[in-house]
Amino acid sequence: MRRLGGVAAAAVAAGLLTTPTAAVADTAPAVLGTSQGGDYRSEACDSTTAPGWVGWTNYGPTLTANVAGTGARFAVRDETTGTDPVFTDEAQAYAQQAKTVVRGLVDGHSYAWHAWALQGQQASAPSADCRFTLDTTPPTATVSSPDFPDGGPATKYAGQKATFVIKTADQAPTGGAGSGVACVRYGFDYLGVGGCDSRNAVKPAADGTVTLDLKVLRWGTNTLNVQVLDNVSNVANASFTFYAPSNPNPPKTFGDVDGDGVADILLPDAQGNLQYIGVNASDTTPNATIRALASPDHNGWASYQVIHRGWSNDHAPSSDDLFLYQPGSDYLYLYRNSDYGSFSGSMIGARRPSTCVDGAGAQTACPADFADDWSKAEQIVAFGPAAGGFGPSLVTLEDGNLWLHAGGDFAYGWAKARKLTTTGDWAGYDLIAPGPDAAGNLALWARDRATGELHAYPVPKQADGSFDYSALADPKADVVATGFTTAAYPTLGSSGDGDGDGKPDLWAVTPDRHLVTFSGWSAPKDLGALR
Repeated sequence: MRRLGGVAAAAVAAGLLTTPTAAVADTAPAVLGTSQGGDYRSEACDSTTAPGWVGWTNYGPTLTANVAGTGARFAVRDETTGTDPVFTDEAQAYAQQAKTVVRGLVDGHSYAWHAWALQGQQASAPSADCRFTLDTTPPTATVSSPDFPDGGPATKYAGQKATFVIKTADQAPTGGAGSGVACVRYGFDYLGVGGCDSRNAVKPAADGTVTLDLKVLRWGTNTLNVQVLDNVSNVANASFTFYAPSNPNPPKTFGDVDGDGVADILLPDAQGNLQYIGVNASDTTPNATIRALASPDHNGWASYQVIHRGWSNDHAPSSDDLFLYQPGSDYLYLYRNSDYGSFSGSMIGARRPSTCVDGAGAQTACPADFADDWSKAEQIVAFGPAAGGFGPSLVTLEDGNLWLHAGGDFAYGWAKARKLTTTGDWAGYDLIAPGPDAAGNLALWARDRATGELHAYPVPKQADGSFDYSALADPKADVVATGFTTAAYPTLGSSGDGDGDGKPDLWAVTPDRHLVTFSGWSAPKDLGALR
């Protein structure tokens, strides 16, 4: 096979029947190979570009030459063995494009090819060589864990981080070459679709090893699924199944969703997924991300108030149950958090209390403005253990007044409702529930949307275990800070004590989606941009 440089694709113009030397150049021919995802790749067609890789296809690589003529002739040389040619073919051109499929090539070998344009009995000069190397063999992967050894006892509990070791390889065929491992994708149970740009993708070390420290979100049998991709998207799958025992002494922290003993800030990312960020975090890297598809409407979490502080005693572990609410809806979703916030189960409805109580806790007739569903709730916050124990209680803002819902399981409608205010003056305030302090006292914070003033209303715990709500009578009282305007901080919240001083702390999100944490409500610290 002659190897001539020159134009990348040669053509014989129609009508030049006696003058082959008058050949005219068209566009460059190209090697096209399908990746596992169905994309086409155009490989090196000059003397300086390194040969590209072509992966597995159903029939073999497709060679394409754009010609000004009736067809093209193709020839392929094996540059690994020097065999010349290993393939020849002629193909008719349609719309100035001729194609052929090369069968029988050897995995791991490098090839060069070129084409001639044909017009009747005439042929142009050959195009410049195009080069590629074939890799049709998928890589390999094995998965193990020193914390869940085969045949040995587990050293970690569900809810704790464990180490998983993935060993990958892309073995080159004898006498040939492999494209190398590009990345490893991983996920518990559900892996999903994606490539090396996925969030759950990581590049292995030089020796092909990937070491992951992952939180095991469910007690019992778990499976870590792994997918390894090489540089032409050949794919291999592996999995590791193990049993994670339940922790007999789980941490019990109000505000903790993922079971690590640290309260969590829950915020949507730019794609509508739900992020868990530890309240004591030094940056915005989430501990976990719950995909948008797991939201109640399967479209994302951004439109929901995600409310959490406290849990039902009829399930393990001791992590916050989650309430999800869209303002104006008559329905409040409840997720019984038995899987460290992974949302692997189903949501149920949180039933509105049907019984009202007075300030002494005695049953009383519900006022005329009390709704039998959640449709009047403009805001809902998880207040803290207003009825003792660890069960959640909710404060709602309805028609300018505050209501407390506490003292029973929301799944069964056993909570009782109490009207905390009657003046109707709470419209225009953003409610923030910081949870209990180290002494068990509660509080309600609020931001005046008109002024940016921050109010902190104490709700102290009494000797008999009840709470004093008298500070909530006047929303204009108890100003503790200014400058918290909606323009500066569109979102304010609190997940409890983030700096370890025994007092709850504020956090905020700026218009450019930076997460800012505070010590109490002072000393702002920018943790960086949210995803």
